[in-house]
Amino acid sequence: MEGNKKKMLATLVGCNYGGTRYELRGCINDVLAMRDVLVARFGFAPADVAVLTDGDGHASVLPTGANVKRALADMVARASPGDVLFFHYSGHGTLVPPVRPGRHGEDEAIVPCDFNLITDVDFRELVDRVPRGASFTMVSDSCHSGGLIDNEKEQIGPSVDLAAGSTPAASTGTKRRARFLPCAAVIDHLSGASGVDASQHVGDHLVALFGADASAKFHRRHHHHHHDSAPPTPTPRPDAGILLSGCQTDETSADVAEDDDAAAAAAGGKACGAFSSAVQAVLAAHPAPLSNREVVSRARAVLRERGFEQHPCLYCTDDNADAPFLCQAAMAAP
Repeated sequence: MEGNKKKMLATLVGCNYGGTRYELRGCINDVLAMRDVLVARFGFAPADVAVLTDGDGHASVLPTGANVKRALADMVARASPGDVLFFHYSGHGTLVPPVRPGRHGEDEAIVPCDFNLITDVDFRELVDRVPRGASFTMVSDSCHSGGLIDNEKEQIGPSVDLAAGSTPAASTGTKRRARFLPCAAVIDHLSGASGVDASQHVGDHLVALFGADASAKFHRRHHHHHHDSAPPTPTPRPDAGILLSGCQTDETSADVAEDDDAAAAAAGGKACGAFSSAVQAVLAAHPAPLSNREVVSRARAVLRERGFEQHPCLYCTDDNADAPFLCQAAMAAP
C-alpha cells in the first residue's frame, strides 16, 4: 500500500530509431514535452513519470518491447482504485496480418526500438488488469493507431465521426514523414537475426527472437497451430481503457521536421509529432478541464487548420468519453 492518496502514474515512450533507415525526428521531443505538462498542469510527481527513449542522454532504460511492457505492468501493479494511469507513445506503428488462417483484417501494433511489437491484444490484457475505479489513458502518436486497445468502444472515429467535410491534403515534402513501418519492413529487419524464413509470419520471427517477451498475440498463434477450436469472441464490457489515437486505423500519423512552418513552430521550433503537437496546443489554449471527447475533437480541428490529413480517434466507454482528460477536475482539489 502507498497510502490512501490517489496516485498519478505515467509511462512515456519515444522511439526515434536513430541511425536506422526508419529514423524519426520528433518522438523524443513529444514525450519530454508531455512530461512537462503532466507535472506542471496535472500534478504528476516527477518520480512517478517513467520516461523510456532511445536517444543519447535522455533515459537510462531503452524502450525495447520487454522494457515497455515491464514498465506498464509495474505501473498497473502499483495502481489502486481511483488512481490515474497514463501512457504516451510516440514512434512507428504497423499493421499485423491475421495470425490464424481464414481470419480477415489486420491488427494494430506499436514498434519499440528493438522491433519487438506490442499489439492490441497486449494492451487489452493490460487494461483488463487495471483495478476497478482506476483509469488508464493512452495517447498513441503512431500510424494506424486507432483500435490499439483491442475491443474498446469507438467514440470518435471512422464509424462514429464528427463534423462532415474533408481535411486538406498533407504536405508530401520531406518535412513530414509517416510514422509507419509496413509489416514487410519489420520482417526484413528481424529475419537476419531470427533464423526464420522471411516468408513466415512476423509472429514466428518475434517468438524465435524474443521468446516469452514476444506479444501474447503470437504465442496464441503457436497455441492455435495445435488446437483446432477458435478462441471465443470477446464480449465488450465497461473498463478503464481510454485511447486517444493520432489517426484512424487506415491512416498514418505525421512526424514533423524542425523547419515545418505549422506544427514545429507551435512546438518551439522542435521536431514533433503532428498529433502530439496538436494535443499540446489544445491543452495550452484551454487551461480549464477538457473531456477526452473535447481533447480529440479540438486536436482534429488543429490538425485540419495545419493542413494534416489524419483524424485522431477516441476509444472508451460512454462515461469516459465525457470524463475530464486525466481526471483534471477530480484531482484539482487539494
